[in-house]
Amino acid sequence: MVNQFAINLAFYMLMPYLAAHLAGELGLAAWAVGLVLGVRNFSQQGMFLIGGTIADRFGYKAPIMAGCLLRTGGFALLGWVDNLPALVAASAATGFAGALFNPAVRAYLAAEAGERRVDAFAAFNVYYQAGMLLGPLVGLALLAADFRLVCTVAAAIFAALTLLQGRALPVRRATAADADGEGVLAQWRQVIANRPFLLFSGAMIGSYVLTFQVYLALPMAADAALGADGTKVTSGLFVLSAAVAVAGQLKLTAWAKERWSRPQAMVRGLAAMGLAFTPLALAPAAGTGPWYLSVELAALAAAVVLLAAGSAVVYPLEMDTVVALAGNRLVATHYGLYNTVSGLGITLGNLATGALWDFATAHHALWLTWAALTVTGLGCAGAVHALARTGRIGAPAPVPVAV
Repeated sequence: MVNQFAINLAFYMLMPYLAAHLAGELGLAAWAVGLVLGVRNFSQQGMFLIGGTIADRFGYKAPIMAGCLLRTGGFALLGWVDNLPALVAASAATGFAGALFNPAVRAYLAAEAGERRVDAFAAFNVYYQAGMLLGPLVGLALLAADFRLVCTVAAAIFAALTLLQGRALPVRRATAADADGEGVLAQWRQVIANRPFLLFSGAMIGSYVLTFQVYLALPMAADAALGADGTKVTSGLFVLSAAVAVAGQLKLTAWAKERWSRPQAMVRGLAAMGLAFTPLALAPAAGTGPWYLSVELAALAAAVVLLAAGSAVVYPLEMDTVVALAGNRLVATHYGLYNTVSGLGITLGNLATGALWDFATAHHALWLTWAALTVTGLGCAGAVHALARTGRIGAPAPVPVAV
């Protein structure tokens, strides 16, 4: 838990300000800034399957340590180099580092938590979101001195994590992952042949597209409505989203477990994520004055709160479902492929959302964007419901949990 908090603290104290550093202080062209950021995303999302496979073959501790060590070097380079090839190499290193430790961390947590996986993943998300909440604030404070200081401190955090993990983490190998001496391709064939897992991965793509709108559609809506003040509002939306998760995650998880089975809770959480965009669809399309700005701010805040609350219900149950569908075998590889599928879905979903936004803006019909996102969430909920009804994902009885 502390490991993931520190990872997110260090990551988010640097990454939100990297583009401004590249374009401003270093004077890179827009295409070069896009290249550096794109390489980081591709080297992480595209390599999750590799990272998960490594974790299942060699144990969880080694890739966690290797990923943190690699990110130590990558973050240090981002602050101290100024030529494009070195920046691209540093960006690729930071991305691949995430692909190494992310599947291993989740598989490690699932193995250690045993029957309490849902509770463990709920607590995990609290630490995860807390790091996202504090990281940008710490980065902003350090940025007042120098961007290099931000990078140096972030790299130092990852270096300290590497040392602490070497001392504290016990060695854990995947359950029966390599018992029969099977090769990597055989492992991948087993995962790809897991039809219920693949169907569930596809059904959940929409949830990741919706979650990412905190970075895409919601900031664009803030800018469109509030102009120069849109950036400040966007920062407030980030803080509000993380605060809802930190404050409400454990209570929401316990509340959902008391009332519904795992699939029922996921369906309701996904529906809530889709319905989060209805306040924006119902808000006035244009206007001026305090009343209009108040309505827009209220709609944005309501969207963020409902989206974060729905995601808080879904996340721990979703992670538990991946382990259940994996049959507790090759768990990290399953997580790796799951993250790769969701990453590809985010990319395609963002392209579609951006294209729809441009079309809707040109025709003065932004409600189309919000309606499409709402339909995406409801469709995702319907797909999970269908999988549950056909028995492709389990439906254990609700377990009472004291709040």
